[in-house]
Amino acid sequence: MACNVGRAREYLVERMNMRRFLLVAAAAMLASPVFAVEGDFNWTGRLKPGQTVEIKGVNGGIKADHASGADVQVMARKSASRSDVNSVRVEAVPSPDGVTICAVYPGDGRPNECKPGDAGRMNNRDNDVRVEFTVHLPKGVRLVAKTVNGGIEANGLESDVMASTVNGKVHLVTTELAGANTVNGSIDVTMGASSWNEPLAFTTVNGGIDLTVPAGISADVHAGTVNGGLTTDFPLTVSGRWGPKSINGRIGNGGRELKLTTVNGGIRLHSSSGRAI
Repeated sequence: MACNVGRAREYLVERMNMRRFLLVAAAAMLASPVFAVEGDFNWTGRLKPGQTVEIKGVNGGIKADHASGADVQVMARKSASRSDVNSVRVEAVPSPDGVTICAVYPGDGRPNECKPGDAGRMNNRDNDVRVEFTVHLPKGVRLVAKTVNGGIEANGLESDVMASTVNGKVHLVTTELAGANTVNGSIDVTMGASSWNEPLAFTTVNGGIDLTVPAGISADVHAGTVNGGLTTDFPLTVSGRWGPKSINGRIGNGGRELKLTTVNGGIRLHSSSGRAI
């Protein structure tokens, strides 16, 4: 009889401990954010050198690197803390120039559209779904990366890359041309091309600019900051007024426009001589 009572007590203690464990676990789940995640989006295709992969995001960063093969690969992963991840779809829209891939959020009365370039409409309507893009890019295929809330990072590219965000830093390394703009974030770019036709611009408001270009370039440089310093590895032929926070000068024979502007941050223009690209 005593043995049965002892077993009954052990059983009750185990039940109480299990109940206590479940209550603690439930409290922990309520205290921490719950992230809903949907499966990856994957797109693979082959583009010609000179064609463009354009990524358009709203919430979430964009990362790119060099592809080991001839195919372009784009992956997107969605996550959220309160919104339905299924409310945002990822679309791939082909065009004669290449492909545009967008995170398409629910509209606010007008539908959002994924279209190349400045066309289309992107509005997240307070939806907190994040879409993180990863791009593997073959040599010669251009990248245009655009987002609003997120950083943009590209390493080891062998193609032109243009990056634009609002809240996030930009870091680019390519053997070809690059351009970048943000509002709240720094810009750190290394590019290997020394010849371009259209003006190259690197602009931010709250952040510094660190640009490395080939040692032998010729360019007309327009650089300015409000709260920060300005340094360069290049000897400049100065035109007009020069000061510690702004400069208009010529590197080599000039002729190619290079613009670097910020408000809160320093500007550093480096020569790639002695630096790996």
